[in-house]
Order: sequence, then C-alpha cells, then structure tokens
Amino acid sequence: MDRKHFLTATAGAMGALTLAGCGGSDQETDSVPFAADPAPDGTPRILIAGGGFRTEFIGYMAALTGRPRPRLCYLPTAAADRPSAIENWYTYCEPLEVDAHHQEVFISSYRMEQSWEEVFLSMDGIVVSGGNTLNQQAIWRAQGIDEVLREAWNRGIILGGASAGSLCWFEEGTTDSRPQRLTKVECLGFLPGSHSPHYDGEEERRPAYHRLIGSGELKPGWACDNDAGIYFEGTEPARFVSTREGAGVYYVDLVDGEVVETAYPTEAIERT
Repeated sequence: MDRKHFLTATAGAMGALTLAGCGGSDQETDSVPFAADPAPDGTPRILIAGGGFRTEFIGYMAALTGRPRPRLCYLPTAAADRPSAIENWYTYCEPLEVDAHHQEVFISSYRMEQSWEEVFLSMDGIVVSGGNTLNQQAIWRAQGIDEVLREAWNRGIILGGASAGSLCWFEEGTTDSRPQRLTKVECLGFLPGSHSPHYDGEEERRPAYHRLIGSGELKPGWACDNDAGIYFEGTEPARFVSTREGAGVYYVDLVDGEVVETAYPTEAIERT
C-alpha cells in the first residue's frame, strides 16, 4: 500500500490522529540524494542501525539499490502495524526520490489481493520497523513471510531496519520483548551470530549483552549504538556507517573465557 491509499483507508477510523505531511505519494518535493557504492545486482544485502533508521539511513539504502527511484516497502509487524509508525515512514521518505510503500500483516483476505511474494519480491528494498521482535518472528513464521524475506535477500533486494528491524536478520540477540528483563530471542539467521541494538541508548543493553555472551547463552556478535549501523554484503560487513558523531559499532567476542569488545570506526552517511 502507498501513502495515498493508507491515508484514505485510515481517515475514517483515525479522525483524532494528526497526520504530518498529508500529501499524496505523488507530492513534489526537493529530493535529497545520498552517496553509495552499489553492489552488483543479485548480491544479498542488509543495512542495519542500532536505532534511528530515518531519512538518512533510508536515503543511503535507496542509493545502495542503484535504482533511480527505488521501490521501498516498510514492514511494521513489530510495531503491530501502528498507524503512527506507518505515517512516520512516509514522512521520513518525503525528501527522498523513492517510491514508498508499506505492508501491514494484520490483514483480511477480502481486502488484500496480492500474495506476500507478489508484494515483497516486487520491491528494491524492505525496511523493517522497531518494536516487539518476539511477536514479529512468530507472526512472520505463521504467515510464511520469513521464507519470502529469505527469497528477497537471495535475489539481492536490500533488507534493513533498526532495533527489531536490525535484530531480526541475525541468528539471535537481546530483546526487550518479554516481561521484566532483556532476554535472548532467536531470529531469521540470515546473518551469523548475535546482535544487540540500542547499545548506547539503553542502560541495560551493554551489560546484558556482555553477560549473555560471557555465559555462552549468546553467540558472539555485533552491537550498534543508536544512529550507527553496518552494511552487509552477503554475510560479511562491508561498511560501518553513522549519522551522528560518536555513534559506534562493536564486535563482542569471548576470548579465553573473557568478553572482549572491539570498536570499529564508522564513516558518516553523506549527502551528495
């Protein structure tokens, strides 16, 4: 669904909601291009951030597709298809030369005429929302979306997101999706090892990640501060990027029984 149809579909049910930037999807704006070095077509690619996957990261993803006006789809499952999250997505995309869409999963057969394959495999990029990773994974598996996303990845459709939208691509990681404390969650496994988002944004993230890796409950893996991220080609990191000075990326390993954290310098996402 694109923005124009989203606004039409939600107008009656959301009369009390103030919608920012309510122009249609064909609204004219001054586009903001970003510098990137696209990989060859068909290369599996994932762009993640620890938090803050907004205009800069979306623009960088768009540039990585190598398309002049890429089709980008927002998948807000972890946010329970919340209308405000969907509207924020269109607001973030507004300055960019992209064809923005979103796909809800709380759907009815009578109102959705396309299959998951037809929707997601027609895109150049798919951005996954933050929210409850545990619920997201359960819904995707129940709907078969996990397998469609794997097919998209194998075809070279670039995947990405922050928080639940970064964690979901790894084998496992830390989640706040259960009561009381951060725990382990098992995810899609496109990328090996574990992941911790919000590394500098939430007080418990770093100590919990160290503790779980140190105990062997979690595999070693990548941690990202808010506004910092990693671009993967295949399963290997190709670039470390950020939109804020001081935002970092780290690899956390277990060496001779000790947790070792290695920081990687990031390069700023640049506008051309």
